[in-house]
Amino acid sequence: MNDQQTGWLFVAVQILLLGGVLFLPGSDDWNNSGALELISWFLRVAGLIILVAGVFGLGASLTPTPVPVDTGELKTGGLYGLMRHPIYTGVILIVAASAITSGSFVRAFIAILTVVFFNIKARWEEVRLTRRYPEYPAYASVVPRFIPRP
Repeated sequence: MNDQQTGWLFVAVQILLLGGVLFLPGSDDWNNSGALELISWFLRVAGLIILVAGVFGLGASLTPTPVPVDTGELKTGGLYGLMRHPIYTGVILIVAASAITSGSFVRAFIAILTVVFFNIKARWEEVRLTRRYPEYPAYASVVPRFIPRP
C-alpha cells in the first residue's frame, strides 16, 4: 500500500470514529450536570476555533489526507508555532465535548480511541513531513504535537 492509499485509509477510519462519537445514541450512564454542559460548550467552541484557524493557517498546504502536498510549504508560524497539529487538536476537543454531553460510556470509549488514533495518525504524518521538509525535526523538537506549552 502506498502513502496515498494509506492516507485515505486514515481518512476512512477517522470518519468511522467521528461518526461513532458524534452520532451514536446518547445514554444516561452519568448525569450531565450544568458544570459538564459548561465544560462541554467551552471545549466545543475552543475546538471549532482551533480547527478553523488551523485550516486557514495551512492555506495551500491543506490536504484531506496526512500526506504533505508536493507544492506546499512547512507552516511554523501563528497557531503552528504553538502546536504542530492544531486541526487534530480542534477535532479532539470537539470529540471530547461530544463524549461528555452524550452521557454514554460507549461514546466516551470511542472518543478515547479517537485520541489514540490521532496520535498514531500524527506520528505517521510526521514521518512524511520529515521526508518532505528537512527542517521538520528541528521544528518538532520545540513545538508540541497537540497541546501548547505554557
